[in-house]
Amino acid sequence: MNDRPGRFDWNHVRAFLATAEEGSLSAAARVLGLTQPTLGRQVAALEDDLGLLLFERIGRSLQLTGAGRELLAHVRAMGEAANRVALAAAGQSQSIEGKVRITASEGMSAYVLPAALKRLREAAPRLEIDVVAADDIRDLMRREADIAIRHVRPEQPDLVARLVREAEAHFYAARSYLDARGRPQSLADLARHDFVGFGDNERMLDYLRPLGMPLSTANFRIGSENGIVAWELARQGFGIAPMWDELAARDPGMERILPELPPIVFPIWLATHRELHTSRRIRLVFDLLADYLGQAT
Repeated sequence: MNDRPGRFDWNHVRAFLATAEEGSLSAAARVLGLTQPTLGRQVAALEDDLGLLLFERIGRSLQLTGAGRELLAHVRAMGEAANRVALAAAGQSQSIEGKVRITASEGMSAYVLPAALKRLREAAPRLEIDVVAADDIRDLMRREADIAIRHVRPEQPDLVARLVREAEAHFYAARSYLDARGRPQSLADLARHDFVGFGDNERMLDYLRPLGMPLSTANFRIGSENGIVAWELARQGFGIAPMWDELAARDPGMERILPELPPIVFPIWLATHRELHTSRRIRLVFDLLADYLGQAT
């Protein structure tokens, strides 16, 4: 046992925190980018430094001991403090070099961002851009991304959010599908058509039914949580799907159905961490994206 238990390595503490949150050494090692043996040695070293048993093995998983649970609350506070230090340091950076991570939905990442990133490359050719195709706003809180593009307003107090515009969507289908199945002339006609699902079909139905669409889960026989895959299924003639008008207009093979229907209006929000917003490179990317997304394409 270490005779100076008050002194320990932050890397060991971080290894303990990741293991406690992930539930296994292998999962924690992946999160931290370490090998499992290295992580295991770091956790063991912390136990030795503190003179405490922090985990016990139950089957294939690790569970916190009483001492481990008591320590975890303090370690989480340390981790949050470390993140705040990193955010403050990043926010003071005045360089327009380095990496900026942008997170957006799959469809936004694939179909909208590339044109904006071409403008960004012209403005700051030495920046490195990493696009994270995901919908989880926690990406920002965990520093897994610097800027997020979302369709709901982020509520976390540490985030700076800007509404850049409200966009419109309608329902579309491939011309080949409509030629084969007929073009619906009324909402009632939709009951005999196939729809492409974008993830949770029940949730989608909860939104569509108040619009007067007589649909059930039987209308959703194919779909994908991945927006790119779902839209491609619609393009290949599997059924009707909602899409942002500006994106659908780029594909001449897609036809709007029931064009008299009111549009589906959805917001486009940009968000970043309050500390990062003072960084010159983050501010540059944030403002360029706000300008690009705020304009009709």
